[in-house]
Amino acid sequence: MTETPPVIEVSVAAAPSVVWPALRDPQLLRRWHGWDIEGLDDEIREIYFGDDVTEDSETFTLALGGADRFSLHEHDGTTLVRITRPPRDADPAADDWYDDVTEGWTTFLQFLKFGIERHGLDERRTLFLEGPVSDGDSARHLLGLDKIAGMKVGDHFTAVAETGDLLHGVVCFVGEHQTAVSVDDLGPGLLQFGEQPVNTARPNGGAQILLAAYDLDDEEWAELEQRWTEWWQARPGAEPAT
Repeated sequence: MTETPPVIEVSVAAAPSVVWPALRDPQLLRRWHGWDIEGLDDEIREIYFGDDVTEDSETFTLALGGADRFSLHEHDGTTLVRITRPPRDADPAADDWYDDVTEGWTTFLQFLKFGIERHGLDERRTLFLEGPVSDGDSARHLLGLDKIAGMKVGDHFTAVAETGDLLHGVVCFVGEHQTAVSVDDLGPGLLQFGEQPVNTARPNGGAQILLAAYDLDDEEWAELEQRWTEWWQARPGAEPAT
């Protein structure tokens, strides 16, 4: 039986004409796609503006090299952003990373929604943490956010994270492999965490955290980045520093 390709969707409280530039303007793309890393602009250029990318601004559709396909659908003043993935066996060379890409799109669409609805796609600062964890452990548990388990989208929470931060916010997304919550004191910011899929490079899977903050000055951000990075490097199951 042929596997049905995943369809990833998010509803954004904005018209398609507002959302569409976020898919076609490189400066807006970096405010929801990926995280702060050297080479992000090149990655965006390759994915969204390659020679094999096709777009139709009238129907709000964007095909990325004949593989992943974006489409925007207006509904009562909101926009359903849909990504339709290609079949798993469309590119055997990329098959090992298929689930990673699916989870990545799931993550990025939540940052697109949050960025547009809460900040008008303003500038953000991002911190990305990933790596192995002890058997049976998770990013949620390591963060000290076990109380979020079982909560629904829209539920409010308060928790002291293992990083030392007092987090207030709202549950924004609950998926099979990842969760997103807002963090009031970071702009508000968005904290997304979850499992990394198993593949040949990651036979035991792993965990990852992506944090976006808004309106922090350089000193505030540097202190947060150092504190979270040191906490992550000291986690149970972390690989020794090389």
